Amino acid sequence: MKITWNGHANFTIRTDNATILIDPFFVGNPAAQSTHKDIDACDLILVTHDHSDHIGQTLELAAKHDAEVVAIFDIIQSLIVQGLPERLGVGMNIGGTIERLGISVQMVQAIHSSTTGNPAGYIITLPDGTCIYNSGDTGLFGDMELFGKLNDIDIAMLPIGGRFTMDAKQAAYACRLLGCRKVIPQHWGTWPILAQNTEAMAEQLALLSPDTELVELEIGKATEI
Repeated sequence: MKITWNGHANFTIRTDNATILIDPFFVGNPAAQSTHKDIDACDLILVTHDHSDHIGQTLELAAKHDAEVVAIFDIIQSLIVQGLPERLGVGMNIGGTIERLGISVQMVQAIHSSTTGNPAGYIITLPDGTCIYNSGDTGLFGDMELFGKLNDIDIAMLPIGGRFTMDAKQAAYACRLLGCRKVIPQHWGTWPILAQNTEAMAEQLALLSPDTELVELEIGKATEI
């Protein structure tokens, strides 16, 4: 498996048989090193919520690659009105699970806002058993502990920017609740209002979840994890 951080909360996950995009925000993303036109493959797009810095170029990528879009039901209905073919819309709600290409995708709650519907996170289990939790934009909440009890989480993708999401201390405590082996910080450095580095995250992990490894991805570089 290779993961590419495209800046902000935008990720590409490549496995042997599938390419998954999460919150594909390219246009207007000052951290992105490429554009949505550079994406050469896409089977599934996961949208955590429909703020513009997350839903991004979902419609364009779905049309280009004939990729299914997974999001909370209300967002899918909104995207269909905007031109998404109904056959590509996979509406879900909190607690639901779908299977695609041998990959399990469960939608879980997030504490945030959304223009349409509710915000969400995803627990993704790959065919080899690797479990990835992407929280989406969220504040800290105690039920993250349940995610860790019900799933053996290898990698958590958590926001650390503060102001609109958890900050480093809260994200480190989230790792403790989740019991995750590794954490990939997201939603930082994009604009001056957000945290500009991961130093505080490293410090807080050492205090609050020392068994969790901090994995800082280089924007635009596919990294085997």
